[in-house]
Parts: sequence; C-alpha cells; structure tokens
Amino acid sequence: MEITIKINGRMVSVEVSDEVAECYDQGRRKAENLSHEKRRHWDGREFDEYIAATEGLLPYQPTPEDIVCQQEILALLLSILDTCTEIQRERFLLYALYGYSYAEIGMLCGCSKVSAFESIETVRKNS
Repeated sequence: MEITIKINGRMVSVEVSDEVAECYDQGRRKAENLSHEKRRHWDGREFDEYIAATEGLLPYQPTPEDIVCQQEILALLLSILDTCTEIQRERFLLYALYGYSYAEIGMLCGCSKVSAFESIETVRKNS
C-alpha cells in the first residue's frame, strides 16, 4: 500500500505493508481527533484532564518517600561499586545499565563470557 508522508517539508510517497499503513492511519486519526478536541476547549486545564481521562496517563510525580528511597538505593549502589575493582565495576555497569549480554561484555572487554559472568556475580554477591 502506498502512503504519503511529510519528510523535511516535502511530501514523499512510500510503499508500506498494510499493517504499517493501518497504524499510520490510526495515529493520524487520533492526532486529528485530539486537535479537534483541543480547539473545543479554550481552557488548557480542561483539555489536560480530557487527555488524562482518554489516554489514562498522568505525569509521574514522585513522593518525598520515593525520593528518599531512590537516594538511599543510589548511595548503597555507589558504596557497593566503590568496593569493586575497576574491571568488575565496568562489566557490571555494562550489564545493569546498558543491558549487554555476558557474551557482548566479553567481546567489548576482551575476555570470555564466563569471566564477564563471574565479575558481575561477584558484584551482586557484594550487595
């Protein structure tokens, strides 16, 4: 199916599958409906409430307790990482923060998959 989209201010025809065309059309209709609804509401707050009700998403507002818990977890994590070697810290962060697999960490660090696993498990046991 062929659809027309705007790229850098130019209209371009693109051949896509039926599923992609349907998703594109649904998104276009949803944006159009929201635009119409926004024009109906001159009060911005009322429109925000409409979006929250229809989309079911409210902005995340952490409570003071959440903030304190996050700070405590961060302090604990940093203290654990301070007890590790530089190699263990690097491998653990690649695994925990960036989601690399043991094999990928092994390739990046020039070690075996087992060495990457053992380094990460050592950090976990320190906690």
